[in-house]
Amino acid sequence: MLPHVHRHPVADSTLRRLELASAPLAGACLAEMERRRPWFARLPADQRSGVALVTQTGVANFVSWLREPERTTPLTAEAFRIAPRDLARRISLRQTVELVRIAADVFEEHLPPLAVDATERHELTEAVLRFGREIAFAAATVYAGAAESRGAWDARLESLVVDAVLRGDDDGALDSRAAALGWDPAAPVPCLVGSAPGSGSESPQLVLELRRSAARLGQEVLVGVQGRRLVVLLHPSGRSAREPVDALAEVAEHFGPGPVVAGPPSADLAGTGAAVAEALAGLAAAPGHPDPPRPVDAADLLPERALCGDAAARRRLAEDVLAPLHGAGGELLGTLAAYLEGGASLEGCARALFVHPNTVRYRLRRVAELCGLSPTDPRHAFVLRAALVTDRIDRADAGPAVVPATQR
Repeated sequence: MLPHVHRHPVADSTLRRLELASAPLAGACLAEMERRRPWFARLPADQRSGVALVTQTGVANFVSWLREPERTTPLTAEAFRIAPRDLARRISLRQTVELVRIAADVFEEHLPPLAVDATERHELTEAVLRFGREIAFAAATVYAGAAESRGAWDARLESLVVDAVLRGDDDGALDSRAAALGWDPAAPVPCLVGSAPGSGSESPQLVLELRRSAARLGQEVLVGVQGRRLVVLLHPSGRSAREPVDALAEVAEHFGPGPVVAGPPSADLAGTGAAVAEALAGLAAAPGHPDPPRPVDAADLLPERALCGDAAARRRLAEDVLAPLHGAGGELLGTLAAYLEGGASLEGCARALFVHPNTVRYRLRRVAELCGLSPTDPRHAFVLRAALVTDRIDRADAGPAVVPATQR
């Protein structure tokens, strides 16, 4: 509340005239709002009635304040407390301040002439200015509280969305909750997982920094902090959005120490659960990589994930690495196995297969062309050998093929 200033008392006869003029004064405020702000005239009837209720209460409280000036704060707060609860969500703070300014102008025009003398007129003019400022401060307080409540609700809704993604839920609730946060459920969603920096008490500041960083990149984020684990989902917010690879690299800088893993691309939010599951499997297996980049793709950790028992990694090794070689037929798989298991020696492989070394070179080049991994590269050779080992295990688990009796 503004500091109390000694005022010349307003006569009881003037206060009665003000009380009688309160209803016409409220009507004059609303008429002036319609005239000076065309958007106000276009508001739905329920919103206009809410503003009218606040205005009428404000006029009545002004007269009460003239009688008891020490009650400024409770009276101005009451003017907004009786408003419909969703009014602050439908009319912005800027618009509310504009309406308060218009009401103050109407007060200044209509109230001073009701005074009995020049001194009282001066007192009424100052009172209008002081009360208008109090109303503006009360409005700011109401909007700040509404924004805080919306922020808390959005945080809970965000946690629900991230938790649903981690559980792999694909029902309609996931899409509707994401839409309530302003996300397009049909848009691609890159994801990152890693460790959260600092302690759990720093989560609000971490989320704020992540949002700021993502906004600079033209991205929006959904953040889930679960103990020491941090999950971030990205969503392009406009045409100026960076390429996903660049955005992931910059967002990864906000993670804590240790590996940061990017899941495979997902076409929409409903498919992000599988991508996050692969990223989490990669996070568990990443310590087995000698020097992973930040972030590292979950697909680049397939052998480590397979060694950790990740069934999805075993399928990816079979489908992405060995399936092209099985489809090509010939001696490619045999040559690859002999080369890797013989110490990566061209001559030794050629002797074991009774072929010329150039034949081995040709076959290894074909392997690289078909699956995108060169057997002569140490890291690629490790991936290929892991694929061969898991393929043998899977084929042994499947057992021998059953030959129909008609074909025996």
